[in-house]
Amino acid sequence: MGNNVTMHAKDTISAALAECFVTIGSRRYNFMQAIDLEAKFEKVKTEVPILGKPGRGNKAAGWKGTGSATFHYNTSIFRQMMLDYKNTGEDTYFEIQITNEDPTSRVGRQTMILIDCNIDGGILAKFDADADYLDEEMDFTFEDFSMPESFANLDGFLTN
Repeated sequence: MGNNVTMHAKDTISAALAECFVTIGSRRYNFMQAIDLEAKFEKVKTEVPILGKPGRGNKAAGWKGTGSATFHYNTSIFRQMMLDYKNTGEDTYFEIQITNEDPTSRVGRQTMILIDCNIDGGILAKFDADADYLDEEMDFTFEDFSMPESFANLDGFLTN
């Protein structure tokens, strides 16, 4: 145990120190209303029968991107998308850029860009006389992504 390298607590990333931007058409919004956001990549797999084996194998056959976000109920940009779709039938696709960076951590920053995002739906109107503040949730899909910046490896992480 004497040679076991461990991570320093300061190298965790503060949950609140992030930036989120939403780009709709030519307009870019600082999505400071966001409380949380999570984007997931899921492989779509197909089962493959294999002669001589009682079990089946699994082979990747594609992927899908899904996400969810919670944000303060104080912006109308997503309700405007729903209204535009209702009135015109034209759907809106947009980008979300998320950057995580904690100046205390030695890992630096990571930026992910979710491309061709599309909301699944959303809240049109809301009130709660008993709440401290209003928030709302939104589910979405995305069709592509890029990672222009990635976290650095911590000392001791790479062993070979």
